[in-house]
Amino acid sequence: MARRYTLVIHALNSGGAERVLVSLANHWAEAGVQVTVLTLAPLASDHYRLRAEVQRVGLDLQQTSRSPLQAVGNNLRRIRRLRRAIRESRPELVLSFTDRMNVLTLLASRWQPWPVMIAERNDPRYQLMGRVWEFLRRASYPRCAAAVVQTRPVAAHLRTWIRNRPVFVISNAAFPPQPSRVISGNKRAAVQGTGGEPPSLAAMGRLDHQKGFDLLIQAFARIASRHTAWRLRIAGQGAERAALEALARRFQLDSRVEFCGWQDDPTPFLKEAQLFVLSSRWEGFPNALLEAMSCGLPAVSFDCPSGPAEIIRHQLDGLLVPPENVEELAAAMDRLMSDPELRRELGSRAGEVVTRFRAPAIYSAWDQAVASVLSTAGGPLASR
Repeated sequence: MARRYTLVIHALNSGGAERVLVSLANHWAEAGVQVTVLTLAPLASDHYRLRAEVQRVGLDLQQTSRSPLQAVGNNLRRIRRLRRAIRESRPELVLSFTDRMNVLTLLASRWQPWPVMIAERNDPRYQLMGRVWEFLRRASYPRCAAAVVQTRPVAAHLRTWIRNRPVFVISNAAFPPQPSRVISGNKRAAVQGTGGEPPSLAAMGRLDHQKGFDLLIQAFARIASRHTAWRLRIAGQGAERAALEALARRFQLDSRVEFCGWQDDPTPFLKEAQLFVLSSRWEGFPNALLEAMSCGLPAVSFDCPSGPAEIIRHQLDGLLVPPENVEELAAAMDRLMSDPELRRELGSRAGEVVTRFRAPAIYSAWDQAVASVLSTAGGPLASR
């Protein structure tokens, strides 16, 4: 009899957690597992594509709450509907992604027979959800069968919450881009820009406080007069776009800071750049950095918690600078913008992330974690 896994997340719109969940669902479906993917969002919001064999259920329960009382009612309805949908999928295992969905899934699975694995995709030491949700997270997480995180520091932190439950550390996978669409490291370092365009720094992510694009614009402003041909291109969407555009205007850089919106396929965006910058205040395990380096881009990043130091090998394939230090970030950017040979040297090794974080090895780690949970299902680790 085929295994049956149910994967739960808020939505399948653009984002790193969503991409990882979809890749896992497709991996398991290809291996013959009967996979169901449940979201609070409706099917119409899907951005990533699942294999035809995957059962897809969208509950359409992402309504905005206008008051605390309405929020309680909406979340109770989500828990009831989620419990019913999980039960109908008849899972051998439930895997939930992202913090609030982990809480809702664990509450929906209370006194149910299926084990629940939770996946934290950010750093809970910094990604706080508010007083009520934090209380619920600490109360519900000990009921999981196991947790999956992306770095050892997050694992150590989470173990203080969930007592005797196992915590597995599994990084994100790096996927090779289509070779025909990537500029070689030598050509990228040598040219001013592709197609006669000016050279550029690339950045990607949600336009929100966590991603630190305000710090990046400040760093670029410090050195822009030294590199008048260069521009800063930021891919992503989010609530802070207007504020970031205003910041660029304040520094008189609105003609040199370009907001490119969400990129369905970031490869064409990345291949036009000479340098990638990650300015996050904190991270989980940044897919954007993996994608950029897999394209052969040298990278500069804040050594923020957590993830960049596991990906960038300092002065071998990129540069790490102290967290939220705008002056040091500007200096590192200036150093690489001024030195094509250094960009070529770092970029030539950046693509090794595809080997260092090989997808088959990552999938194997997930398979082993799931097998470990299933081997104890029905015992003390099963969710009750």
